[in-house]
Amino acid sequence: MTEIISMSLDEKTLQNLDSLQKELGSTGRSETIRQCIRMFANEKKQFQKMSGEVNGVVLVVHPDDHSETITDIRHHYQAIIKTQLHNHLENHVCLELFMVKGLGDTVKKFVSSLQASRKTDLVKLIIV
Repeated sequence: MTEIISMSLDEKTLQNLDSLQKELGSTGRSETIRQCIRMFANEKKQFQKMSGEVNGVVLVVHPDDHSETITDIRHHYQAIIKTQLHNHLENHVCLELFMVKGLGDTVKKFVSSLQASRKTDLVKLIIV
């Protein structure tokens, strides 16, 4: 059974959706959204399966005025953070890279804390 839903998108998000549709070769916006959901769900599934000792990089992009929030989270997880790089980009935006090593559950909590803060524009974990 297929459910029909309605959603509101701002102009920038709609432009991104249309660009993704072209890049992915989707037949329409609905198919593009389904593909994006499948990709995101697969990424989350892999994230949930993470266990044992993990080496990775956490990439964080956030507005400069939210640096204090990121620092507070970082202090809570400093035991797994081996290196941190902080760079100021244009338009008062910061890019932070955290090289992490620790138990998968702790790395997951760190990444989830950053994502849940709503003070970040992007949080991406790369397992190496």
